[in-house]
Amino acid sequence: MNAVRDAGWRLRAAQWLVGVLSFKLLDNAFDYVLYPFAIFKLGPAVGGLVMATLSLLDCLLLLRLYDWLKRDWLGIELVKGLRLYSGPSRWKRGTAWLLGRGDGVAFVVLSLRFDPFITTAYLRHGAYNGLTRRDWKVFLGSVVLSNAAWTVVCFGGVSLLRRWWP
Repeated sequence: MNAVRDAGWRLRAAQWLVGVLSFKLLDNAFDYVLYPFAIFKLGPAVGGLVMATLSLLDCLLLLRLYDWLKRDWLGIELVKGLRLYSGPSRWKRGTAWLLGRGDGVAFVVLSLRFDPFITTAYLRHGAYNGLTRRDWKVFLGSVVLSNAAWTVVCFGGVSLLRRWWP
């Protein structure tokens, strides 16, 4: 029985590791290579709009994949459980405190720190159940907020590089 339990745990850990590494690799390429390049070539208005559209499509595809696989390959459902944490870990208690401030705070923090996929998957009620009307509002609002903020950051970085680069 322990061998079966160990094998199940190892499989879940491997799925999570592959999911997180794959997501981070693609996410970093999108955020730190493609996004600044689009802002550099097209400017903040057109480049930001192009990248927001690509972000919307990418995150929507990820949400569909997440629902289709019915696997928590990023640990989002695990993080949802942290809202009620009251144990000895200061980091987990801090996270629980922040997440406990309400969906509005979580929406802003997650949209600015992550992307619309993570924000929507975290804030929706239930898991792997598609998008409700509320979820669509969260998703589209997060697309706007996260991409507006990232466009400003990328434009600032591109502007600094243009100033310093001969």
